[in-house]
Amino acid sequence: MAKHNDIGKLGEDIAAKWLENSGFSIIERNYLQKWGEVDIIACKTRDKAHFVEVKTVSYETKDKLIHAVSHETWRPEEMVHEHKLKKLGRTIQTWLSEKKYTKDFQIDVITVRVVPREKYAVVKYIENVVLE
Repeated sequence: MAKHNDIGKLGEDIAAKWLENSGFSIIERNYLQKWGEVDIIACKTRDKAHFVEVKTVSYETKDKLIHAVSHETWRPEEMVHEHKLKKLGRTIQTWLSEKKYTKDFQIDVITVRVVPREKYAVVKYIENVVLE
């Protein structure tokens, strides 16, 4: 597996743990269709599913990560653009149909900035991202 795939999986693992620690139950991970993938499907209540897109970026040191956050350099959530949301929407519709799910749902984004060598990460949870 390529290094970027390793970082992506690490970010998804961190995001899943963060969701669980925040009271969510993980329904499914890496739901894949040929037109797209949902990283995490979770719920906090029985009445709403959360389709979570995870974006991860790694840094060499904690200082570099803190500098990037404090100076608002490139933000991983910027990669969740209109095209990505459309692909995600199509994949979500497939999941809803397959599972015959008729309750409420929303799309969330979790960004993970990680320093693998120092086992340090910063998680940002962005709720209810909508395509306008």
